[in-house]
Amino acid sequence: MAAYELTGTVKLVMDLVTFDSGFTKREFVVTTDDDRYPQDIKFECVKDRCALLDTVAPGQRVTVSFNLRGNEYKGRYFVSVSAWKVEPEKAPAEADSEDGTPLEQRKPLADENAEEMPF
Repeated sequence: MAAYELTGTVKLVMDLVTFDSGFTKREFVVTTDDDRYPQDIKFECVKDRCALLDTVAPGQRVTVSFNLRGNEYKGRYFVSVSAWKVEPEKAPAEADSEDGTPLEQRKPLADENAEEMPF
């Protein structure tokens, strides 16, 4: 099954829904802005994937990895967009440096353990 990815802004995070069978589902909407006309895409997280939305808030930019699922029931066809990974967009402080080296791999300018100043 092919996996897809979409980046956009979280518009809405719905409450967790628990069915009589014990099945849990949580839905959220992401607005894309890479098209001429923005699109509101509704995703669902099921079972243990519902926890992915605990740290997501409306207005936050995210990249969602998802699968398309479809089934037929009594002659009607249904499609769901099932998210399996939700990553917040990196904040500017977390972004890579200008030379392409990730900030956490850069060497400090001065030795942090030095007891005396070099002058």
